Amino acid sequence: MAPAPRPRTTTRDPGELARRLTAWLGTRLPGAKATGVTVPASNGMSSETLLFELEHPGPPVRACALRLAADPAAYTVFPEYDMVRQYRTLRLVAEHSDVPVPRVLWLEEDPGPLGAPFFVMEAVAGRVPPDVMPYTYEGSWLHAASDGERERLEATTLGVLARLHDQVPVAQAGFLAPPGEGDPLRRHVSAQRAYYAWVVDGLARSPLIEAAFERLERMWPRDPGDPVLNWGDARIGNVVYDGFEPVAVLDWEMAAPAPREVDLGWTVYLHRFFQDLAVGSGQRGLPELLRRDRVEGRYARLTGHTPRDMDFYTLYAALRHAIVMLRIAYRQAYFGEVAVPADPDALILHHDTLRAMVRGDYWDRVDRGD
Repeated sequence: MAPAPRPRTTTRDPGELARRLTAWLGTRLPGAKATGVTVPASNGMSSETLLFELEHPGPPVRACALRLAADPAAYTVFPEYDMVRQYRTLRLVAEHSDVPVPRVLWLEEDPGPLGAPFFVMEAVAGRVPPDVMPYTYEGSWLHAASDGERERLEATTLGVLARLHDQVPVAQAGFLAPPGEGDPLRRHVSAQRAYYAWVVDGLARSPLIEAAFERLERMWPRDPGDPVLNWGDARIGNVVYDGFEPVAVLDWEMAAPAPREVDLGWTVYLHRFFQDLAVGSGQRGLPELLRRDRVEGRYARLTGHTPRDMDFYTLYAALRHAIVMLRIAYRQAYFGEVAVPADPDALILHHDTLRAMVRGDYWDRVDRGD
């Protein structure tokens, strides 16, 4: 289960983007220019991010980040990149909660200046648990931290998630609701089915993903509960930390109204994904971090809501992640980086885990330390 080399994410030229960005900045702040334009190397497989310094005769030099809709020529991960939606989400969270999000500066809906819509926000200094190599591997800053420091990171991160769910009025997030009929959970899952259909259109279908959808239906919660605003990509790899305190919560493109457990299941499972990678590479990883029982207990103490049906929601998280992994693998094949095997399920890096969840014995194996 060793992670593959980082696949291509764009066909754009950073130098050309920097030139065009400076030209656009001049229309917003005459005399402004972008310097030190870089592409972060650690995270981000969908929308593109540029970091730059905003130089202007008036305000002091300011560190900025630009979020750019994905390059259509790069076999995008998602079918649509709605930058207005992301911009509005950041503003909604900032207005109604104390969840730390970057301050948004400008939104550009015209694709002309950079080739796609984008928005600019203030960059926040700090460090992010990396995806490549995973933060669960020896040598990462989080792996090198003490047990107490990782405990602090876990506690503060779940505190952010609890405050998001409790403070932001879900009635204000109607623009984030997936289309379709039914309650928010049904619409959320239906959107994932539509995404899967888009991923495999004209390509080999995944028997494992389809078995996971069937298993979900058999496990469907009797009472999903009231929806809250879900972050969507709720994992520590999308948080900037100052020490072990969250100072910026990033990547809101999957935000939607849904039961609280959709976020919780994603938080728990995405850590298990990286933990399983470490164990599969012969390392111990970070088995005590974000354990399912601790996440559920801490969240209940913070919010008064006891998480329920978590077997369903962690399976749902693994299923959603599998669809993304399949799309990324097909993109790698498109660029000639990998060959497509006879069994499309082999393209899903965590296929063994997902298969165990479909069988219903994954968490028993985790508890045994298998």
